[in-house]
Amino acid sequence: MSDILKKILATKFDEVTKASHQIPSHVMRSDAEAACNDSALQTRGFARAIEAKIAAGQAGVIAEIKKASPSKGVLREDFHPKEIAQSYAKHGAACLSVLTDVQYFQGSAQYLREARHAVSIPVIRKDFLVDPYQVYEARVMGADAILLIAAALDDQQMQDFESLAFELGMDILVEVHDAYELERALKLKTSLLGINNRNLRTFEVSLQTTLDLLQEIPANKRVVTESGILNKADVILMREHQVDAFLVGEAFMRQPDPGQALADLFE
Repeated sequence: MSDILKKILATKFDEVTKASHQIPSHVMRSDAEAACNDSALQTRGFARAIEAKIAAGQAGVIAEIKKASPSKGVLREDFHPKEIAQSYAKHGAACLSVLTDVQYFQGSAQYLREARHAVSIPVIRKDFLVDPYQVYEARVMGADAILLIAAALDDQQMQDFESLAFELGMDILVEVHDAYELERALKLKTSLLGINNRNLRTFEVSLQTTLDLLQEIPANKRVVTESGILNKADVILMREHQVDAFLVGEAFMRQPDPGQALADLFE
């Protein structure tokens, strides 16, 4: 585990402790269960939306709304989640990914709420989950899916968080970086398997990471390639290897119109 990931996870444990003092866990759980019965917060089918795009012959793009990152700093000064979400939806995104981490990515739960309210496509909460409390939080803020990072969780945690998310009607995207994490992630029921092309230790990015792991992945899993998709050649390379789902953020965030950048990359 990289030093930056250890630092982020330590922050997350602290955040959960503070949040649970403000809103106790049993209250957050009750609120999450209530959200499942709120028509405005009904889950929209995150995995289903990706499959629908691919079935139509298109790429299943999870378009990310991200203001900053620890390695690159601020990506977008002119940051308006509602407008970005609408632009993505207009130009063919299957789903949205919204960063809710405050300290390292300058995200927030409010950004997710604003983005989801502005569109009809599903939204995943992109954050570092270390406690069931955060799964309940995700449902309360309206998330249709959550991210589980194999490098941050043990096998039992991943399985417990997945079961809880499914109970609350949310989908799971499990993220791996190498063969060892892939082996662990394949024990989960989710069909969505994210391969992050960014090395957590060096922050170097290589699409070869996705290509090297493909032969180990069964046909019932939907591979989502993450990080490093910067141009049409990258998209073509992935699709030639039957990788049709993508999570892209940085390449769009730096452009004047993120949705138009999406359309240009995946036309």
